Amino acid sequence: MDAAELIDNTFLRQFQLDVEGDLATIEYSLQDRKIFLTKLTVPESVTDDVFVEDFLKLVMENIQDRNISVVPTSPPIAKFIRRNRRYKSMLPVGVRI
Repeated sequence: MDAAELIDNTFLRQFQLDVEGDLATIEYSLQDRKIFLTKLTVPESVTDDVFVEDFLKLVMENIQDRNISVVPTSPPIAKFIRRNRRYKSMLPVGVRI
């Protein structure tokens, strides 16, 4: 998976990744230097958990490059951050997972 494939569709407020003609998406809301990750959608054709991990890593690195805080409101995304401690520093002050 290549970072060049990741698209930040600001009009639809979602990160998109093409998966063999289908889209994997993470919907978000951007407010006051915080990005709320609200919904993860993966095509039914993808059954590999490694794909989801890689997709979330691409999104988190994109957000980290923009130097904004992350608030995961989607359970799968919160679970990912819990398992990958290096992204916990991206949480705003007072937010625990």
